[in-house]
Amino acid sequence: MTESSIQYTEKRNFSIDSILNLYKANEWSAAEKPQKLYDGLMNSHYLVSAWDGDRLVGLGNAISDSYLVVYYPHLLVLPTYQKQGIGYNLLHMLTSKYKNFHQRILVADNDAVGFYKKCGFERAGKTQPMWIYQGK
Repeated sequence: MTESSIQYTEKRNFSIDSILNLYKANEWSAAEKPQKLYDGLMNSHYLVSAWDGDRLVGLGNAISDSYLVVYYPHLLVLPTYQKQGIGYNLLHMLTSKYKNFHQRILVADNDAVGFYKKCGFERAGKTQPMWIYQGK
């Protein structure tokens, strides 16, 4: 695989199985709720994906009010494809669409903070992320 062999698309024509493979490989608990995960992604305001042939190797999505605020809840790349620019390209597609929005928000796991900082994100003042979480 080379970076140039990866194809990026906004099309939403992929199966639950391809999504589950990606989420399980990254140990995301959302894979435990396959239909809800699939429906949530398919109903995202914006969804981008990366493919190596017919293999889903990455995806990112956005939830937005369409005017002022966008939240980027998911950005995943298969572990064997990480550190090859795929996550950066997916995030660039997402952020380009919402570049003039007042707030562009995400929550980063500790391991991903450096990546997001390289992409221009920074801690939001003195805020702390908070949630009611139904996963493990």
